[in-house]
Amino acid sequence: MKAVGKPRRRRQSFLEWVIILVVAAGASWFLRSYAFQTFWIPSGSMEPTLMIGDHVLVNKLSVTLGTINRGDVVVFRAPEAAHIQCNDNIPIYVKRVIGLPGDHLTSKGNTIYVNGKPLNENWPHTEPLNRPIGNVTVPAHSYFMIGDNHANSCDSRYWGSLPASDIIGKVFLRIWPLTRFGPV
Repeated sequence: MKAVGKPRRRRQSFLEWVIILVVAAGASWFLRSYAFQTFWIPSGSMEPTLMIGDHVLVNKLSVTLGTINRGDVVVFRAPEAAHIQCNDNIPIYVKRVIGLPGDHLTSKGNTIYVNGKPLNENWPHTEPLNRPIGNVTVPAHSYFMIGDNHANSCDSRYWGSLPASDIIGKVFLRIWPLTRFGPV
């Protein structure tokens, strides 16, 4: 009797481990696909906020279930016009939202105006603005993006407003390098 019970326990234990691994893999896939994902920063367009090589954690649910606000840093699929205007093949961009649907944007010198009022850029950024913002009205279901490194960013000033459907999620945490770990 003892000999028969031992293989059965091993089989049961093996089955339990298989189930645990399948559930863990499924949960991991679900979280990465629908809730959180990591991204790597490939360019200096968001300096000094995000540096080349930083790794960030993005909350996908904040876009699906929440709202996008002026000042949010978001990850999005680069529009086709960005590849042409920026002369690159980077598929994912990271920029800051400065224009919401219906906003009117323009600039004069290094000052950005949103709906006739100067934009309070209370986040780290670099001047000069370089390429100005013309008279732009952000279409419905779209956003106007800009890099914090204004002079070294190919953004909505070059390729126009971004459809909301291209936004992947909001950046909320820098996870690498550990010396810069913290909220964005």
